Amino acid sequence: MDQTPKDFVFAVKGPRFITHMKRLKDVRAPLANFFASGLLALGPKLGPILWQLPPSFSFDKKRLDDFFELLPRNIPQASALSRHHDDKLKHRPVLSEKSGRIRHALEIRHDSFRDPEFIALLRRHRIALVVADAVKWPLLMDATADFVYVRLHGSRQLYASGYGSKALGRWADRVRAWTSGREAEGEHVGPPARSGKRDVFLYFDNDAKVHAPFDALSLIQRLQQPITQDRAGKVRV
Repeated sequence: MDQTPKDFVFAVKGPRFITHMKRLKDVRAPLANFFASGLLALGPKLGPILWQLPPSFSFDKKRLDDFFELLPRNIPQASALSRHHDDKLKHRPVLSEKSGRIRHALEIRHDSFRDPEFIALLRRHRIALVVADAVKWPLLMDATADFVYVRLHGSRQLYASGYGSKALGRWADRVRAWTSGREAEGEHVGPPARSGKRDVFLYFDNDAKVHAPFDALSLIQRLQQPITQDRAGKVRV
């Protein structure tokens, strides 16, 4: 951790035991175990926590609402929750007296989430909807928090297909829209989000054929290029 730059943050994925086996039900103790396991030692370098639901998990407003209520929103709250760990934690809980917020993002993989009530629920709890580009899962662009979490899995072949120049240009435009406070182009199922600049965390998960690092570098280069307009008023990068 000390070898990373000062502004570097670690994104963490929530345990499958909570999302896939328990399916978010009766998870207070497992959540306490997770936060007590050493996560809080990251302090201010703890980035967003990803909660990925299984493809068979359909929209359940009550269960999601109960789960979101349990999630700590800062390090002191997470330390308090950690004290409720059970005997499955095999070492002393790792707590922290540091300050810092904790952000959460939810990745869905079932068509039933194309529901305005789902978007409203995320916004009420300030949970980011993961913008997940994949072969068959919903790709929704609704902004639901003060940050956006993007996972590019490969839209033609899951975890394997790369992103060409046209696709990278499209994602660069979306990143610029979010960071400037505008809506990004794509499918939305809820009402327009409130305007406001948003942080964007974007990850390439198309690593089966080693596309991810090269696509990431290409996107970074695009985002660093100045934006110009031609005579017709079209944006060029």
